[in-house]
Order: sequence, then structure tokens, then C-alpha cells
Amino acid sequence: MKLPKIQKPTKKQVLRFIRYVLIVVCGNALAAASSAFLIIPNDFVMGGTTGVGIFVRNLVGKEWAVTLTVYVANVALFILGAFLLGKKFALATLAGTLLYPAFLSLWQFVNDKLNSPFLFRDLAGTGGVLNQPFLGIIFGALFFGLGIGMVVRVGASTGGTDIPPLILHKFFNFPVSAGMWILDISIVLLQFAAGITLENILYGVLITLASSLIVDKVSMVGTRRAQVKILSKKHEEIRKLILNKLNRGVTLLNGKTGFLKADCYMILTIVSFRDVVKLRNAVQKIDPEALFMVSTISEVRGRGFSSDRITLPKTEEVGEEDMREVAPEETVAPLEEGAEAALAQHGMPPEEPKKNAETDEKIIE
Repeated sequence: MKLPKIQKPTKKQVLRFIRYVLIVVCGNALAAASSAFLIIPNDFVMGGTTGVGIFVRNLVGKEWAVTLTVYVANVALFILGAFLLGKKFALATLAGTLLYPAFLSLWQFVNDKLNSPFLFRDLAGTGGVLNQPFLGIIFGALFFGLGIGMVVRVGASTGGTDIPPLILHKFFNFPVSAGMWILDISIVLLQFAAGITLENILYGVLITLASSLIVDKVSMVGTRRAQVKILSKKHEEIRKLILNKLNRGVTLLNGKTGFLKADCYMILTIVSFRDVVKLRNAVQKIDPEALFMVSTISEVRGRGFSSDRITLPKTEEVGEEDMREVAPEETVAPLEEGAEAALAQHGMPPEEPKKNAETDEKIIE
């Protein structure tokens, strides 16, 4: 039995893997630092396994209970997820399961040793430099959401309380996002049983909601694009502009005008947001009456976006006649008087009636 030959990774693959590892490590470190420096010392509460650790700490009165509980909860949920969701899921969540509690333990040790007001240990109390609980809430949610968002952005998982909603989704088709929200808010409300005040519970709800919103925003950074649709009688000039000047792909959609039911082309392209204004100004110079539509799309994958872009040669050879050949043939009714001139405004001259099969064959020959 021959073993499969292991191919040596390319330099690009190695760099991509290093980038992936660095983002996962930095994301977990940032989220743990937010919990250790801003949330836990100020007696705030939150969702996730950190929230469970805070609950246990408030019951037993020991600071080390937070880290120990997070470790135990993460490992237990990881084993449950690996058993019910498969090995592929286990490999994807292994890093987050171990990294977050490790960094949380490290930052708590650093905070205890330095005990410095500069580290915002007591923002909400009288012993700190700033007696502003909202600063701890805002920056705690910001940095926690930013860290988790970085991890999610590269396709990794932090494990922990993300796992039960995924299990519910697999076996009961329960929405993952709804499951996460319900679980996190339930953990926050559970703090009532540990004697946490209503004020801190409400702060915890605010931290959970704000960090979740930040995770959603950060995880989509760099993937949003502008989808542009253009309807113009000068579609050929605009097509060449997008291909040659912006070096972006173009799709010509077959359309039909609503009043005259004349065939026309709609240009579809996807560009970055900074290129939208540049494209709009260029299109207006070519055709001031062009219909220019812009919409936001959450993610684009494929050639030129998630994979390498191919630089195409300048396009000059495709003309109106070649483009009409792409459109599907159909029988065109005779035009009424005056309609021919109106069709020209849409950039599409009237087509000849469809030829029969015999004539077409002769032309092809």
C-alpha cells in the first residue's frame, strides 16, 4: 500500500497559516484581557463561560474560581461538541477552547501582581483613577467583541457556550443566533442567585448585547462589497470602462424595458466601496441619463476576491454585434410607427425576426 505523497506547502500557504494562527491567538488574548482587566475586577457580569465563572466566584468567594470554571466548562463543552458534532468541529474549536482560559489566567495573574490603576482595575469603584462604570462597560464590550470578532473573522471558533446552540441547530434546527442570545442572557440573569445587584445585572445585559453587536460587525470587516447595476444605452462603453480602468469583472444581464418591452442589457459588477464614487462619476460622463443602482452585499467569494485576481488584457474587440449574439433569440413583433426611435434611447436597435432552422444552418455553414 502506497502512502499518499505529501506536497511541500508553498510560501503563500505558509504565510496564510501564520496569519491565521496570529489572528486566533491575538483575538483570544484580547478577549481574555478585556475580561481580566475591565469586566471581572469591577464585579460586572456577562454571558458565556466567563459569566459562568463569575457566577461560581460569587458563590464561593474565590477569585481563582473564574479561571478554573472557564477551563472546566470549555473542556466539558468541547468534549460534548466533539462527540455530537464530529471531529472536524473538534479540530476547529480546539484552539479557542484552550487559548481563552489560558490567557484569562495569565492576565488575571498580571493584574493581581501589578494592581495598577492604569490597568483600569477599579473603574467602577472609589479606589481607581476614574469613577466611571460606563467606561469599563463600553471598553470591556468593545475589546471583548473585537477579540471574538477577530477569531470568527478567520473562520475559527472560540468554543465554550457557542457549542450548545450548534447542537440544538443540528438536531432540532433551532436558529444558532437565537440560541446564543438566549443562553448568554440566561447566564447573566442567573447571577441573581449569587446575590448580584440589579444594577450590575443590567450592566451585564448591556455588555452582552454590545459585545455581540461588535462581533457581528468585526467578523464582516473586509468582506462587504458594493454591487452596482447600470442600465444605459451606452452599455458597451461602460463595460469597457469597468474592464479596462477598474480591472473588475462585468456580467451583462439580458433585460426588457417595461413600456416598449424592448431588449436591453443591464451591467452588473461588484467593486469596493471606495471605487463606487469613481465608477459613478465615470458613468455619468459617458451617459448622464444612465440608471445607476448600488446595494451592499455582505460577502463575496471567488476569483478576484477570495482567490487571486487575473489581470485581463485590454478589451477592444467585442462590439455591439458580438454582444447581440450572446442574447437569446426570440421572435420580435413588428414595431409600431415611432417605436423604432424610442428603442434607440435604450441602446438596443431592433432585432430582425427569428430565422427558421434551415436558414440558420446555412448561415452556420
